[in-house]
Amino acid sequence: MADRTEERDRTRASGSSAVPRGPRTRLDLPRAPRPRLLPEYDPEAFGRFSEKIARFLGTGRFIVWMTLVIILWVVWNIFAPAPLRFDEYPFIFLTLALSLQASYAAPLILLAQNRQDDRDRVNLEQDRKSNERSIADTEYLTREIAALRMGLGEVATRDWIRSELQDMIKEMEDRRVVFPPEAPYGSDESDRR
Repeated sequence: MADRTEERDRTRASGSSAVPRGPRTRLDLPRAPRPRLLPEYDPEAFGRFSEKIARFLGTGRFIVWMTLVIILWVVWNIFAPAPLRFDEYPFIFLTLALSLQASYAAPLILLAQNRQDDRDRVNLEQDRKSNERSIADTEYLTREIAALRMGLGEVATRDWIRSELQDMIKEMEDRRVVFPPEAPYGSDESDRR
């Protein structure tokens, strides 16, 4: 009881009315990792491993080796001496081994397919973004070319300038015929005749 009154007096003296709590956690520091019950693994490493297995299961070499193992298994358990046979005629152990192999192969193949789908999705997204950029660039260039064409429509071209100059020369020649050239000022040529 005396401890509580001392604690209350300390909190009042410090100006705090809150009840003191345990040690404060700092918000600027990451939390300490919690102990985990399950072992940790690297999903990428496991995914790469599953892809290697799935690639091997999809080869002719796997089928050949699997066929040879099954043939040797059956031949050994039929023709070997009775005390050396480990799986008699119904071949229950062989069935169990093949079932176990199939039960692991199917999820590994599915995992490899999911990883391939993820890669394909990322590639498609990148292709889509690249196509969008190409379309935007093409539209920009199209607008720029159209603006240049419109600007060139207002600029005098070489052919237009030639035609204007030819028109002016023709007009000047027509004026010369209508209005003959005058004698230069102060010339006495007309007086001599």
